[in-house]
Amino acid sequence: MPTSNTAAMIDPSELDAMLTSSAPPRVLDVRTPGEFETVHIGGSYNVPLELLREHRDDIARHLDEDVVLVCRSGQRAAQAEETLRGVGLPNLHILDGGMTAWESRGLAVNRGRERWELERQVRLVAGSIVLSSVLASVAAPRLKWVAAGIGGGLTFAAVSNTCAMGMMLAKLPYNRGASCDAETIVAQLSSRR
Repeated sequence: MPTSNTAAMIDPSELDAMLTSSAPPRVLDVRTPGEFETVHIGGSYNVPLELLREHRDDIARHLDEDVVLVCRSGQRAAQAEETLRGVGLPNLHILDGGMTAWESRGLAVNRGRERWELERQVRLVAGSIVLSSVLASVAAPRLKWVAAGIGGGLTFAAVSNTCAMGMMLAKLPYNRGASCDAETIVAQLSSRR
């Protein structure tokens, strides 16, 4: 796997082959614990994006081999790559197409309790707020501005490649899953050295 200062995309089939090699990469799954519990690549570590941002220095100290970042589609993995590149990690890669591509190839996964992906939850909440505020604006015309606010927020999310609503939804108990804290993650990463 080539090493550079920016992340290279890695094909799911290539990663699958590398995972059985004598020097497999570390796979960091940056989705929420709930999404991770639903389905993940065997041997991967769940390091939610928010936690990675808060504890990047501690986590980076335990990443001395190739690292592959995984999320649902690649967007959060790209944000994680930017965060880790900021502490000087040169060996970063992003799973091309994320878990969506991995599963579509029929590659092995570990499955748990089924939960909605965070992006689907955002679409549900944003759509529900827009629909209900537009319908309610018939009786209270100023409610149309709630729909405009959500539209503006979604536009900003696309331009900035962040999602405030997604970050808030990630904090709900439904998305938390098993405990996922910095100490536990660092201990898991340390034990594989």
